[in-house]
Formats: sequence, C-alpha cells, structure tokens
Amino acid sequence: MKRRYWNIQLEELIAAGVHFGHKINKWNPKMAPFISIYPKYEGTHISNLTRTARRLAEACNLVFDAASRGQSFLLVGTKKEAANSVLRAARRARCHYVNKKWLGGILTNWSTTQSMLRKFRDLRTQQKEGGLRRLPKRDAALLKRQLSHLQKYLGGVQYMTGLPQIVIVVDQQREFTALRECITLEIPTIGLIDTDCDPDLVDLPIPANDDSVSSIQFILNKLVFAICKGRSLYESLKEKKKIKKKGRIFCD
Repeated sequence: MKRRYWNIQLEELIAAGVHFGHKINKWNPKMAPFISIYPKYEGTHISNLTRTARRLAEACNLVFDAASRGQSFLLVGTKKEAANSVLRAARRARCHYVNKKWLGGILTNWSTTQSMLRKFRDLRTQQKEGGLRRLPKRDAALLKRQLSHLQKYLGGVQYMTGLPQIVIVVDQQREFTALRECITLEIPTIGLIDTDCDPDLVDLPIPANDDSVSSIQFILNKLVFAICKGRSLYESLKEKKKIKKKGRIFCD
C-alpha cells in the first residue's frame, strides 16, 4: 500500500516532553543510536527526536496498513501514567486493551483465556437478566466478586475472539511479561522505549519518554489517528465490494 505522510513536528514532540529520557546511570547501551549527541540535560539522556519522528511515522504506516486490512490490535499499558491514555486510545480506535494488570498467559495460554472470557460473559448475562438476585446472598456475593475481578482485568479483551495481529506496548520494563508472550507467539509488536529499554525486544521501537502522560498521549494519539484512517478505508472497501456483489447478482 502507498506510504502516507503523517504530520509529526519536532516542536510538538518537544512540547509533549517526548525527548526526556532516564538518568545517565540507568541507560541501556543498546539505546545509543536513539540518544541525542547533544549535552545531557541535568544528568538525563535526551532522545534523538529526528529518529523518534521517523520511527513513529513508520509505526503509523504499519498500523494504517494493518487496519486497512481489518487486522486487530491490542494496547497494553498498566502503570498509572499510561492506564487512562491506553483506555481512551483503545476506545477511540476500537482496539482491545489491558490497562490494569497483565495476567500471565493471556496470549500464550489462549484456551484458558477463552474459558475465562466465556465465564465473564455468562456472569454478565446472569447479572443483566437478574439471575444473581435469585441466588442465596452468599453465592451471589461470590459471583459478583468474580465478575468484578474479571471486569477489571479482562474487560478490555472481552470481545477478543483470537490472538491480536499487532500489540502496542507502553513501557517495555513494566509490560515485559506481555512482550515475552508476543515474542513466543511471534506477534508483531510496537513499543514505546525509553533510554533504559532494549530496542531489540520489539519489532518496531519508538524512542520516547514512557513516564510522562503527555508523551504517552502524544504517541498514542498519532497511532490511533492512523488506525482510524485505516479502519475507515477498510469499511469503505467492504462497502464497495458489497455494492459490486449486489450489482452482479442483479445483472445475473
């Protein structure tokens, strides 16, 4: 598919604080190509924003192409700085998400996850239809606790019917378990990587401050915009195919 130009201005990256890294003594040497050669800021590494903009544009092209083919996405970001941004981004782009806690095996033990999701849907149906009210108080309280637990940790993936085609990870260090599962299953990953991360662990690393709400929001907003554009194209192509198919039937 034709490459698109995504309007990513260096001034916007600076305003969002995308360039601020970690203290020099906490850096990962593998991040050297993504760190600015200019003097450090108060003992903190500064990301090379030209490379950040280039990698972000590549990521936007990747998710646009994937969305235009109807592929599914999973957003993962569970720390407090990322949780709300991940939730809003996932809802805007109609993506699956995990923003509370990653339960080990969500992807690698998919059959168990499917069983948990079926249990979740059954409990929700029972609650909506008033089935829990007809149970003894103790049993009803137990099932409500189970429902609350499942909603908290699996609510963002409740409609996921199969493994995602692309996983977007905020904070490699915090979400290492999720990232390891993607590596095991060979699921393509896009990751926000700070100066203390290993860029080799993700398929498409985006050098960025993963501790700042404004930085996380900026990166996710760009990716969400590209996903939405891709989804729009996908829906448009589907509609054209339907019309074309109906036209053939009518002619026959």
